[in-house]
Amino acid sequence: MKKIVLMGRSECGKTTLTQALKGEKIQYHKTQYVNNFDVVIDTPGEYAQTKNLGYALALYSYEADVVGLLLSATEPYSLYPPCVTPMANRDVIGIVTKVDVEGGDPERARRWLSLAGCKKIFYVNSTANEGIPELLDYLREEGDVMPWEQENQ
Repeated sequence: MKKIVLMGRSECGKTTLTQALKGEKIQYHKTQYVNNFDVVIDTPGEYAQTKNLGYALALYSYEADVVGLLLSATEPYSLYPPCVTPMANRDVIGIVTKVDVEGGDPERARRWLSLAGCKKIFYVNSTANEGIPELLDYLREEGDVMPWEQENQ
C-alpha cells in the first residue's frame, strides 16, 4: 500500500482519518507530534499553521508516496495557497473531511483544494466510514489485499 502523509490545520480530521484508515475505533485525541505508522503519517495541525514548523512537513513528505491535503467542510478559509501542489514531487490529493457536519460546505472546500492544485479529491466522513474504502482503493498497490477482501477469503 502506498504511504500517505496527512497535512492540514488543527481539528480538520487528520487523526480521525488515520484511525479510520487503520480500521481502529474512532476516539478523539490531540496529536502532539508526528506519528509515523506503516502506511500513514499523521502530523500535528500546528505544523501546517506555523511557518517554521511547516518545513518539517516538507521533510515528512519525502517519506510518503502520496501527500494528502485535508480541508474540513466547516473551514472558513483555506491554508493552502493557489497552485501549491507542484512544490511536492509526490502525488498530492485533496481530502474534504467533516462532510456530514451541519453548516459545512464540502463543495467550497473542494474548490479550494482544486485551486491549490489537487486533481484527485476525496470526500470523507471518517466516523461513518464514508469515503474510506475509495481512499484505500486509491492507495492500493498491485497485490495488496484489503481488510474487507480478507473477510471474503
